[in-house]
Amino acid sequence: MTTSTDAVKVTAPTPRGGIVQSFNDSLVVARRNLIRMSRIPEMIIFGMIQPVMFVVLFSYVFGGSMNIGGSTDPVVYREFLMAGIFAQTVTFATAGAGAGIADDMHKGLIDRFRSLPMARGAVLTGRTLADLVQTTLTVVVLTIVALLVGWRIHNGIPKALAAFALLLLLGYAFSWIGALIGLSVRTPEAATSGGLIWLFPVTFISNAFVDSSQMAGWLQPIAEWNPFSATVQACRELFGNPGVSPSDAWPMAHPVQASLLWSVLIIVVFRTLSVRKYRSAAA
Repeated sequence: MTTSTDAVKVTAPTPRGGIVQSFNDSLVVARRNLIRMSRIPEMIIFGMIQPVMFVVLFSYVFGGSMNIGGSTDPVVYREFLMAGIFAQTVTFATAGAGAGIADDMHKGLIDRFRSLPMARGAVLTGRTLADLVQTTLTVVVLTIVALLVGWRIHNGIPKALAAFALLLLLGYAFSWIGALIGLSVRTPEAATSGGLIWLFPVTFISNAFVDSSQMAGWLQPIAEWNPFSATVQACRELFGNPGVSPSDAWPMAHPVQASLLWSVLIIVVFRTLSVRKYRSAAA
């Protein structure tokens, strides 16, 4: 008597395509991350405390010593400062995004996601969208604190909302840099450190806390062409707050357009690199 055994061919699931399907997959992953964040409330609370401390410290410690437009009035500096604090807050969320992805890598979740028939970019897009929601909550709290310390908007609600939209777009763009860092390191701790090291020069070599015209001559063009500076200046313009001294640099002369251009460019470049890294990264 003879028997025959049919060979069973096992193939990896085929990723589902299409923009609609990719969007739906991203929302599912975003929901998963939001549920996870809600179960760790201290992560959200600590994320809100840091920017509030920056507002209070910079406002009251440096408020009377900074010369803005020829004035050392603390009220003028607070209005100058807030756009920088807002921008710093949304960009510092990058470190959390990188650490979260690195943690998923370390636990093997990324490999599990890759084994499912889902859009390849959905895992990263879902993570960045969830971080965007958390960043939005932080910005809301920070806005309330800013109003309490004397910050005001002077160009109306529509322009103020446009400024907040630019801030969140910048934060979303930088979260893709964090995603690439998280996929490139081995531990969440390394992702947190790697996510902060480059953020400090980006945020401080800018017009966020001082007028770039007061910097050393060789630093001024770096600060003026910094994507971070463009968003900060655009927000000051839209909020109606005091800005930096006039400059011939294109990003400072056209900050809203420059902010949009920089943010979209960062998203396109780093999303492409992150998805490519995601396909080959190993836990």
